[in-house]
Amino acid sequence: MVNFVSDPAGFLSYLGFAPGRAGTPTAWIAALLVTAAYIAKSLQLPSVREHLVRPSWLKALAIVMALVAAVLEEAFFRRMWMDYLARREIGPVVQILTSGLLFGIAHGIWGLFGRSVRAAAWPIAITGVLGTALAGVYVLGGRSLAPCIAAHFLLDVAIEPGLVLAALRGEMAVRGRRARAAPESLPVRPSKG
Repeated sequence: MVNFVSDPAGFLSYLGFAPGRAGTPTAWIAALLVTAAYIAKSLQLPSVREHLVRPSWLKALAIVMALVAAVLEEAFFRRMWMDYLARREIGPVVQILTSGLLFGIAHGIWGLFGRSVRAAAWPIAITGVLGTALAGVYVLGGRSLAPCIAAHFLLDVAIEPGLVLAALRGEMAVRGRRARAAPESLPVRPSKG
């Protein structure tokens, strides 16, 4: 990866944020649809719903973390991994599927925050689908990271504070097809006495 400090223009070009490197309109539309769909799915978690637009120090921190995560994760899981496979003449379908699988496995840590291997299944599955979709965007965009980074950044800014809280509260433990409600969202019974 080109160093941002020594060559900012080269770094931005590497990421796809340069004239002629920004991807295709189809990739940008797909990135927008992926973003909207993933946010909608994440709203099943009470903490994500609660913190989607709520200003907080977590939301401010999410902006910085979203930029770092979007750049680093997309550079690794899309550019480095998928281009590595392409150089070995492995087709785009395998590139897309393995990129999504690795992305999902890497995000299984969210479930482990809830101190449960079982709870890791939800983040692995849902981020695996997200990673697969973003890998498809990468291919649609002519291997430009720009639409992928933009989508990843917007997702993280929107839902990351809620995801952190959902993980810590155990909301990611899956029971059937529904996530468990956060303790704060359960009704409070008046105490006797």
